Amino acid sequence: MPLFQPASSCNHRHWKSMFLIENRGQAITKTNFWDSEQATRGILYLTWNAGAGRLLVPDNQKAMLRELKGSQEVIVSRGPWPDQGGREALELLWEDGSDSPFCIHLVTEQTDRLIPEHQQGGGFVVTVWTRGGVKGRWPGRYRVVDEIPCLKPWESH
Repeated sequence: MPLFQPASSCNHRHWKSMFLIENRGQAITKTNFWDSEQATRGILYLTWNAGAGRLLVPDNQKAMLRELKGSQEVIVSRGPWPDQGGREALELLWEDGSDSPFCIHLVTEQTDRLIPEHQQGGGFVVTVWTRGGVKGRWPGRYRVVDEIPCLKPWESH
């Protein structure tokens, strides 16, 4: 199961104010993310708008798109990440029914907002974007877990 994790030496504190993201509903119409230092370093970013989580995939990480094929949904889990000093984190797991679905882990500085705990369940989508536009769309489900990584299917929640 491929895992993309943030570089522990990154200073993520000022990311949110560094990215311009213009929206039209769930669509991203303009962003400066693609040419940012973070994108150059291969770091992913998750932005939310209008009921969609939009994962921004830098040019140098586009190979990961192959891993997403065949997935039926994305399970977004939130919890502390012991390997990152207990920092709050997100896990995005592309559920494909296999024993090793594709998964990424993000610290909260790699997203522009968190879903409130009381909104656990479904009702949103997850899209994946590259500089060339949207590359995939899946139904999303959200849960709060004891720790990241969780790596469990929805039924075990």
